[in-house]
Amino acid sequence: MPVAASAIYFLNLRGDVLINRLYRDDVGGNMVDAFRTHIMQTKELGVCPVRQIGGCFFFYMKISNVYIVIVVSSNANVACAFKFVVEAVALFKSYFGGAFDEDAIRNNFVLIYELLDEIMDFGYPQNLSPEILKLYITQEGVRSPFSSKAADKAVPNATLQVTGAVGWRREGLVYKKNEVFLDIVESVNLLMSSKGSVLRCDVTGKVLMKCFLSGMPDLKLGLNDKIGLEKESELKSRPTKSGKTIELDDVTFHQCVNLTRFNAEKTVSFVPPDGEFELMKYRITEGVNLPFKVLPTIKELGRTRMEVNVKVKSVFSAKMFALGVVVKIPVPKQTAKTNFTVTSGKAKYNASIDCLVWKIRKFPGQTESTLSAEVELISTMTEKKSATKPPIQMEFQVPMFTASGLRVRFLKVWEKSGYNTVEWVRYITKAGSYEIRC
Repeated sequence: MPVAASAIYFLNLRGDVLINRLYRDDVGGNMVDAFRTHIMQTKELGVCPVRQIGGCFFFYMKISNVYIVIVVSSNANVACAFKFVVEAVALFKSYFGGAFDEDAIRNNFVLIYELLDEIMDFGYPQNLSPEILKLYITQEGVRSPFSSKAADKAVPNATLQVTGAVGWRREGLVYKKNEVFLDIVESVNLLMSSKGSVLRCDVTGKVLMKCFLSGMPDLKLGLNDKIGLEKESELKSRPTKSGKTIELDDVTFHQCVNLTRFNAEKTVSFVPPDGEFELMKYRITEGVNLPFKVLPTIKELGRTRMEVNVKVKSVFSAKMFALGVVVKIPVPKQTAKTNFTVTSGKAKYNASIDCLVWKIRKFPGQTESTLSAEVELISTMTEKKSATKPPIQMEFQVPMFTASGLRVRFLKVWEKSGYNTVEWVRYITKAGSYEIRC
């Protein structure tokens, strides 16, 4: 596994070293001089956060009036290094009361050195959870006088959470009503031709959860993904039930998910954090159910008139509806006057973005709406240049619909006390980059 850091430096805007920590002996203590000479003094800061000088690599990030510089001499995990910086700054802010700048560093030298020794070992990041570190590094930082954030309460049972597998959840939680809320939120990215053929399409989704459960519950989530259903039928020695299955791409999980069990059984098992968190993210590129089809027709009648006709059809079930539908139709900058006819909603010309903006508050499924507009243009002496027209853009939100077809088959909650739980599941599909060429 590549290391994340051989050394870390905290510099002010002048390049003075505030604090530094060497984790490995493969870099010298004067490497920061090379950073000052070749990057800071040449005004190349901000051009690229990763630079190679000689045989060393420098990863740097500016937070407030402080530069955090990581130095490595061999193959390194760059993403891990920047993630470490972000998490370390969040940790420092939790000790300093929400402030992280040069003054906060000067006021908390001893505490920062102690934290740097705990959160990285020989170049490899360790536990950076503020809740856990505050259990055994109890020294309080010098808090900013402008901070109104209250100090976090200590969490009991430090040994279990530092060494165990549930460092993200504390023991002893009790709720009168045990509830689980699960949201599947998807964004549709589409590029469609003027004739209705799909040029590019994908769906990015995330599973959001909010848990109010007592004790240390074990949750098991079942989805209608193809691999999971095939694995389940294999383990149970029976064929998969008929129904749509989908293939998830680029899946990433929250740290609470048991990856060993997922690799073996293809089921999402986890002990959830308390409150709200993001359980998983995914992407789908095949078998996307488009919520809307848009068919535009734009005719130029001479040099001073245009006719715009746009038909929008909802493809989802008639029992569903979309909310906040907005269609933005680009028009030339020299537009002088517009006349509209719409079958539903309202339309107007927005000169600041050079678009006809058509808004429909509620759009039922399996219906069509049409906009017809006459656009009058200001006559100009210059010849019209042939250029690529910007696409029509859409915004919408469709509750209880997923463009990927992803569905929750089951959500099981087990806890040793055997209490009853209430599970709530919701689906939402939104427009990401939903564009139609004119």
